[in-house]
Parts: sequence; structure tokens; C-alpha cells
Amino acid sequence: MYKLYILYSDIKNRYYIGYSADELLERIRKHNSNHHGFTGKTGDWKLVYHENYNAKELALKREKEIKAWKSRKMIEKLISSAG
Repeated sequence: MYKLYILYSDIKNRYYIGYSADELLERIRKHNSNHHGFTGKTGDWKLVYHENYNAKELALKREKEIKAWKSRKMIEKLISSAG
């Protein structure tokens, strides 16, 4: 099972969009570890949205679709529609 996920950092006031075959809790732990890269250093990333897919290609396609929006409002609308 592949997951498309959106994380949010209060410190950065930013969203991070990704996909993974890993367990989501483990993936979030990795994002919150001290490492180089966009999600490193803050350690406050929390899961705010996710979707499940049976194929890697579908999860990757959805990730690229959301990233192409380049719109915080659209991302927040997606997140609020799930809750």
C-alpha cells in the first residue's frame, strides 16, 4: 500500500507533500529527525492529510498533481474536505 500524505509544520508555517510505501508513523518520525533537507531541523511536522493507493504510480501521480497546484488555499481546501 502506498500513501500520499501532507505534513504541516507550525515553525515553518509550511506544508510538505510526499508519498511513501513506509508506515506513515515511521515516515513522519524520519521527517522529524535531525537531518539535512526541507523537513530537517524543525522536528514539529504533523500529519494533516493522507490518501491510500494500491500502486506506486498512482500515489506519485497524485503527489505531482497536488504540488502542481502551487496554491496553499487549494491544499487547505483539500485538507478541510477530508475532516
